[in-house]
Amino acid sequence: MLGARITAIGTYVPERRLTNFDLEQMVDTNNEWIIQRTGIHERRITRPDEYTSDLCVSAVKDLMQRYNKTVEDVDMIIVATSTPDFPFPSVSSIIQDRLKISQTGAIDLSAACAGFVYALHTAHCYIASGLHKKILVIGADTISKITDYTDRNTCILFGDGAGAVLVERDEKSKSFIGFHLGSDGRGAQHVYRSGLSKKVNDIELIDTQYLVQNGREVFRWVVRNVPDSIRQISEKTQTSLDQVDWFIPHSANLRLIEPICEKLEYPIKKTLYSLVNFGNTSAATIPLALDLGIRGGKVKNGDRVLMYGFGSGLVHAGQLLQINFDQQVTVPTPL
Repeated sequence: MLGARITAIGTYVPERRLTNFDLEQMVDTNNEWIIQRTGIHERRITRPDEYTSDLCVSAVKDLMQRYNKTVEDVDMIIVATSTPDFPFPSVSSIIQDRLKISQTGAIDLSAACAGFVYALHTAHCYIASGLHKKILVIGADTISKITDYTDRNTCILFGDGAGAVLVERDEKSKSFIGFHLGSDGRGAQHVYRSGLSKKVNDIELIDTQYLVQNGREVFRWVVRNVPDSIRQISEKTQTSLDQVDWFIPHSANLRLIEPICEKLEYPIKKTLYSLVNFGNTSAATIPLALDLGIRGGKVKNGDRVLMYGFGSGLVHAGQLLQINFDQQVTVPTPL
């Protein structure tokens, strides 16, 4: 099995801020209640004419500038998203054209809030097989476009953003240590957006263009299942959680991250999340949190990072990584 290394990262969020005080003018809520229940202070929202592909391109350009990388020789593009510009063509195909990448495969991957970790795992498999050398992996969503801003239980949570990494073949320094994948389709009705079918698990769905979420049931499922899955990564890789420098769970809600850390007996001060200023950006939360750690000087080469994503499906995925990025050549633009 050939080695693969994550060599560079880039991120992007829209300019428009939607604060808790803005939401006070839209629904029956208030700043203190939102912070107490979620830990979120604000989120970024796309313009009406700004879509997931736009965020992806900007995130890749950030990566290219910061690490002096070219992408013309990328041989696969994998985009994890639940909010593509179109049902088809794929976001990855749009990105291929806009970035002028001539000889590459292009696929979108649907794994909701676990999408970025699934996409990383897929890229690792492609490179480890020997069939690919350089893969662009992107997690991006514009959840605001499918959010019902009359529903105070969901509209306070979500924002838009994108994160991109470059995964390259490297036999001397490998990033990927171990993983765990899973799904529990029995809970598929707890987070959904209706489509061609209006029923799942013999349960009638609300036929709406918006995201529908049973937050209480998702909370219960995550707290009951995710810690045990994380322990499986620890056991399979013979890496104790004490040896993990940074834990990066999906930034769904701070009040969900806290009990996961408590059950794992893992310190919250070593846990990275992106929700405070960006909300729940679905497939983008984990790369955004990782990049915030890099930008803030917390995450350094040599650190071991454990990512774990979970979301609609109910699908989940974890990845233990050794960080060893190339040297940045420019200071990143503030998010």
